[in-house]
This record gives sequence, structure tokens and C-alpha cells, in this order.
Amino acid sequence: MVRGINHQDIFYDQEDYYQFINTLDRMQVRYDDEGHACGTNYTLYAYCLMPNHFHLLIREREDYLGMAVKRISSSYVYYYNHKYSRDGHLFKERFRSEPVNDMAYFTTLLRYIHQNPLKAGLVSDIRDYRYSSWNEYTGDVDPAFGVCNTDSVLSRMPLNELKEFVNDPLPDEVICLDNDNEQPRLRLSDDQVWEQIMKLTGTSDATGFQLLEREQQKIIIRKIRRLGASIRQLERLTGISRGVIQALA
Repeated sequence: MVRGINHQDIFYDQEDYYQFINTLDRMQVRYDDEGHACGTNYTLYAYCLMPNHFHLLIREREDYLGMAVKRISSSYVYYYNHKYSRDGHLFKERFRSEPVNDMAYFTTLLRYIHQNPLKAGLVSDIRDYRYSSWNEYTGDVDPAFGVCNTDSVLSRMPLNELKEFVNDPLPDEVICLDNDNEQPRLRLSDDQVWEQIMKLTGTSDATGFQLLEREQQKIIIRKIRRLGASIRQLERLTGISRGVIQALA
């Protein structure tokens, strides 16, 4: 996540947003000394451009993360300063980042990133926001103009399930990376896990959960994992073994 210096806006009109999206696309490609494409600097899975900051869900390839963000930022700053007849810094000196070590947090971030415009009150429906990658996932953007690797997600989660998941508001207690919040992301507390299980099943203890049909357990475990519960926490609370939970999740 990168924010404008002093929280100033970094996008003023449609051209600015589309210039940045084009930059995200161009900077993914690595070139040799003769100008021939020879690799990939990074893989982009999701983005959302807000008026004064942007979010990227990105995987290092040839570039390490810092270099990838520097390439993207420097290219856009050159365009921005030229267009608005200014010089100097546009972004805060240091971006904020977190490693994504499992699919549960990956999908939580995918959801969080695309819900940003909704939470900010910019739109009433996620699909109405033009400056995020969500319409690449739904197919409303021609694949020829897409900049994200959507296949990695859609090969694991059918589009209908993904739509339902991304449009389901994240609970307030799930905290993802935020430039103004120095706290790391929070896991759900035990009480919050049981609150979610009770809401979905009416079950309030481990015995009741173990009596549920296996397919129902699978659905619940997947949902709770995406909200931030750990495998160890679910094993302890439900009495179901770690191996079974991993298989269900």
C-alpha cells in the first residue's frame, strides 16, 4: 500500500487512473539490453486505486518487492509531475507491505482490496468502481486489456463463489494492512470464531460442530479461515484434527 505524501491526492482525473493502470501493466515485463522482452518483474493479482493511495496484491519475480514498487512509482511520478508542472516527491517515502503466506489471507486481501471503494462511500456496488481489478475477475474487462493474473484465483474458486465472497462485507474486526494503522493484521478471537459459527449453523460447542455433515463443516471452516482464524485455533476450538481441517480448508 502506498499513500500520497501528506495524504494528498495522487489521481485527479480519469487519465491519471488509466495512466497508472497502464504503468502497472508495462512494468511487469522485463527487457534485456537490446529491448527484447525476457521475463517478468512481478505478477499482479489485484489492485485498487483510491484518490490518495493505492493497494497492490503482488508477487515478486525477477524484481524484489521494493524494486517493483520503485519502478511503478517512479514511472507514474514522472508522468504526474510533467502533467501538473510540478517537481519533487508524490508518495510517502516508504510503502507498507505484509507477506501473504497462505491462501486464506490471500483471499481475505483480495476481498479487502476490492471493497475499499465501497467502504469509502465512493460507490454503492463494487462492480461500479472503474479503477480496481474487480471487473477483470468478473469478465467485464476484455482479457486483452487486463493487467492481473486472474486465472490463479479462478482456478481455485468458481466465479459465482468468488462474487459472493468478495461482495460479502468483511467484519470490522478483520484488520488488513493500512498505512495509518501500525498494528499487524488481527486474527479472530475465540469468541469471534464461535460467534461466526453460531451465526452460520446455530452450533455453540465442539460436540455440536462435530455432528454437522462433513460438507457443512467444510463450508464453515473455509469461511472462518478467510475471516482470519488459524488452523491451530480451529483445531483447538472444534476438536477436529489439524489434518482434517487442512483438508477441508
